[in-house]
Order: sequence, then C-alpha cells, then structure tokens
Amino acid sequence: MKFAHLADCHLGSWRYPELQHLNFESFKYALDMCKKEKIDFVLIAGDLFDSAYPPIEIIKDTFNEFRKLKEANIPVFIIAGSHDYSISGKSFLDVLEKSGFAVNVYKSEERNGSIILEPTIYKNVAIYGFPGKKTGLEVYDIPKIRLQDAPGLFKILMLHTTLKDALPTLDIPSVDRKILPQVDYIALGHLHLLYEKENAVYGGPIYPNNASELEDLKYGAFYIVDTNKNIKRHNIKLKDVLVLDLEITDSLEGTETIIKELKNQPLKDKILILKLKGVLERGKIVDINFNKIEEFARSQGVFCFLKNTTKLFFPIVEMDVSPQTEDFEKEIVNNFCIKNPHELNKHIPLLLSTLNLEKKEDEISRTFEDRLFADSKRILFP
Repeated sequence: MKFAHLADCHLGSWRYPELQHLNFESFKYALDMCKKEKIDFVLIAGDLFDSAYPPIEIIKDTFNEFRKLKEANIPVFIIAGSHDYSISGKSFLDVLEKSGFAVNVYKSEERNGSIILEPTIYKNVAIYGFPGKKTGLEVYDIPKIRLQDAPGLFKILMLHTTLKDALPTLDIPSVDRKILPQVDYIALGHLHLLYEKENAVYGGPIYPNNASELEDLKYGAFYIVDTNKNIKRHNIKLKDVLVLDLEITDSLEGTETIIKELKNQPLKDKILILKLKGVLERGKIVDINFNKIEEFARSQGVFCFLKNTTKLFFPIVEMDVSPQTEDFEKEIVNNFCIKNPHELNKHIPLLLSTLNLEKKEDEISRTFEDRLFADSKRILFP
C-alpha cells in the first residue's frame, strides 16, 4: 500500500493574497499528485488550517478538494495541530469528519496514568494519532502514550510535536524519540524543517508560513510512503523566490538606488523579498518610497513583493550619562514597581533578561517564539 504524508498546510495563514493563493495551490498540487500516483490514503499530521476557525472562502475551497479525494476513493486521516487545535474540542476538523471527508484518528482513554491510543483500522494498516496543543503542552502527555495492540498490521503513529533530536541545540519543551511506542512509521507535524530519521519524518510545511521561512525554505514539500518503508520526499516548486539584500546609507536616494538594482534582476513571476540593511547617514526609513519600488517591480512582472527593514538603523548618538542614571533600565523598573505594586513585579528583571534572547543561527522564527514563550512561562509559573 502507498500513502501520502502531509503536515502544516496552514491554509489561510498569509495576509498577502498572492501567497495565500500560492499556499492553497501547493496544497492542491499535493492532493492532485496523490490522485495521479493512485495513493491508497492520505495522512495530515496537524495544522491543516492556520486557526480553529479559518475564513469561510478557505473552508469552501478546502472542502471542495476533500470532495475530489472522496470521489477518487482516497480516504484522509487527520489529527489536530497546535494551530487548528481548540481547547473546547470543536473546530472545523469536526465538520470535515461529520461531512465524511476525513477521519480524526485521535481516539484515547486514560487508564492507570497512561493514555491508551486506539487504532483506526484501514485495510491492513492501523493508524494511531495524538494531537498537538497550544504552546507545546502535548509534550508532557506523549510519554504517557501506550498503543492498543493491532497484531499483524502496519502501524502508523501520527504526532504533532517537537522531537528533541530535530532541534538538539534549542532549550524548548520536546519529546525524546526513543520513548515513543514502536511502530512502522511515525508521521510528524509541527516543525517546518527537513527531518527524516529511520522511520520518523516531519511531513511539511506544504508551503512556507512566513517571510523568513520563505527565504530559508523557498518552497514546500510532502511525502509518499509505502508499507515496504520506502520514503520519498516531493518538493512543491510553484514560484521561484528572489532575495535581494541591499545596503542603504542614504534613504533620500534609497528609492532610486533600489530601483536601479531591480533593473538588473530577473523579476518576472518571482516572489521578491527586498531586505535592506545598513546605518542611515542621511534621511529616515520613511523617505524610501516603497510604493514606487513595488509599482516598478510589478511592472516587471513580479508575482509578489515583500520588504524587510529590520536591519536598517539610525546612527548611535553618544550621550552624556551621569553615574546616577547609568543603569536607567533598573531605575525605570524600580519606579514602575513603586507606582504599581504587585506580587508579579519580582519577575520583571528575569523576564527582561529572557526577552533579550537572540534568535539562533539554525532557528526558524516560529521555533524562536516557542522557546521565548516557554522560557517566560517557566518564570511566571515555576
């Protein structure tokens, strides 16, 4: 048997209409490939949608694609991810299931401190699933997982979580792969990276979910696997990404400098990410006419235009600081605490230190945010 493993589709996530469309087209491409390859079934390991309650147009288009799969007799098995997970237990994944377009394979009962997962049986395959939760809370439950036996069947475990060896250098809540139940294939979601270790694979993202991922990953992917444990990654390259990294020191001439550089670039049908860096010796960032720059890029056939000015700075102005005000941050905190007494004020210095954390070289934005949130949570709720 042959099955597809998708994850982290995040349908409805992009605020740029072109990229939201491209995100959905990548999803559609994967499902079309499933039909073409005569896949027996599809797994979606969490975050089908970017929220528990996605926009109505996204829902309509998604249901239409699931309808096509059903007409092709290809069943879909899903679990919730940290984005489409709902504490109330209700989301549009339930609507998909009740419509007969998908089966949520998370079925469990608690017994003697363990979480017993029941299998969903399809032909000669047993599929188990455990959902992702907000802020990575599922990592504390996963060690309790036990599987109800399904002798003689090919066993698949679907998880939406962080594995420790996928991000070994980062101090965030994660799961040791060695403690997971023994199965034939582990279909993972949540981390947007390339990870294939033995029988454990992160399936997505189906398309990069933000500008930094778009720059790093360029495109999305999914997997086709068979019950002989042959695992094949399928990249989804619908549009090329062009990253233009420019140093600007004069914002008054910045607009023309950028357009001059764009004239030398192959812009047609590209996703353009304009990254500006440098110390402005003259003018301000607002002096750069980004509307004019985008209009030029569009006239040259650019598919989508994104800009990043986070590394564009003003010169550091030296100031005379008296010894009494040298530690001005501490002084500000002390004044705040005096005017706003509260028992949580004791955590402010440590929180400020945590917020000074820097993004590591091998760390994607979402992982950095998870790490920052986890560290802050440990301070507030020791």
